[in-house]
Amino acid sequence: MNLNQATIKIKNLRLRTYIGINEEEIKNKQDVVVNVKIHYDAQRATDSDNMDDALNYKTVTKSIIKLVEDNRFSLLEKLTADVLDVAAEHHWVTYAEVEIDKPHALRFSDSVSLSLSCNKP
Repeated sequence: MNLNQATIKIKNLRLRTYIGINEEEIKNKQDVVVNVKIHYDAQRATDSDNMDDALNYKTVTKSIIKLVEDNRFSLLEKLTADVLDVAAEHHWVTYAEVEIDKPHALRFSDSVSLSLSCNKP
């Protein structure tokens, strides 16, 4: 059996950051919910059962947390693009997708979200 393509999903990572352009958004951190999907060739990991042969999702998650919590963003597009850069930075990654929700951004809505993805050769 050939188990090449793995999909890592980081689901509903709840973080706080400065996001927005209104005065209250600039002064106060807001909740965001981050979802990440990463594809990579996991054959070495499935063959060896060795952590050095796997993409470490804990390391990726810590990098995302640091990026989101330590910075300010005017636009959801910029925040999502920066998280996508982190998700896709490892050379084993072949595809990455990020969706970020901004809860309570609109009246009568649970959230507003933005998704971005990239394919790597």
